[in-house]
Amino acid sequence: MKKFDILKIAEKIIQGDRLKISDDINFLLESPLEDLQKGAHIIQKNFCGNHIDLCTIINGKSGRCGENCKYCAQSACHKTGIEEYDFLPAKEILSAALLNEKAGVNRFSIVTSGRALTGKDFDKAIEAYKLLRGKLKIDLCASHGILTAEQFKRLREVGVTSYHHNIETSRRFFPEICTSHTFDDRIKTIRLAQAAGLNVCSGGIIGMGETWADRIDMAFELADLKIESIPINALMAVKGTALENLQPLKPKEILRTIAIFRFINPAANIRLAAGRKLFSDKGANAFLNGASASITGNMLTTSGTTIKDDLEILKQLGLSNK
Repeated sequence: MKKFDILKIAEKIIQGDRLKISDDINFLLESPLEDLQKGAHIIQKNFCGNHIDLCTIINGKSGRCGENCKYCAQSACHKTGIEEYDFLPAKEILSAALLNEKAGVNRFSIVTSGRALTGKDFDKAIEAYKLLRGKLKIDLCASHGILTAEQFKRLREVGVTSYHHNIETSRRFFPEICTSHTFDDRIKTIRLAQAAGLNVCSGGIIGMGETWADRIDMAFELADLKIESIPINALMAVKGTALENLQPLKPKEILRTIAIFRFINPAANIRLAAGRKLFSDKGANAFLNGASASITGNMLTTSGTTIKDDLEILKQLGLSNK
């Protein structure tokens, strides 16, 4: 087996080189995980220092989604028994946001189910963001599906700084996961958000039956889009969804994915998301070897981690979200 000089590759990336899909990138899969992580650590240290970005979300509108994404508990195609409700009152969202800010997070996001937040519900969201912006010092993010240029403009005007919209997987594998909208629909949405002056948070889910090549293609797609924040979700299969029988990924496979994404997207925040409970150390190893951000708080996607827990983990590792 060819031996790769991982540290030399990492240093070249720090000096300005960027991996291309046409390069010999076999080292990403063939190198021992520990060696790949050493390189990811060096790259992370250079671009992110000791900073770990922490964000929290609130599910502002739940269930009854008309899309057919196979992994999603909120799709009307699935019977998962989740709670369904319309857009939450702005004061309820504010109360949650204030508690999260006080607990020490860097940003707060409202997430809603459905292909797109439209009409009166979108107006309610705008009013909620106005209220939040007037009361909070932390950054505001939004995740409302496939929006228009005018909607992104309105979000920016009321103080939203980031928009979350995952591409989920590679272009090749996307039709295996969703057919009610296309991969290009997602790319178009991301570009519209960027054109409106919003930072974009976009990543995907691993463990849905995709190949390593799909994961690497997704990483390069995000690099081409110049995404600043990349959440990596490890599938936590929900009973009642089309993927309910898939087994969880092993921690080492998730850790290799994180390191790969750091090599391909060296300056981005690689963000731990769903699946953190698969790590016995709650992701501590990942924070030192490629992951520079995380979703935190008491919610489904983090399942078991709290803001207090994460701040303590960061302190023990010599890291900080300040």
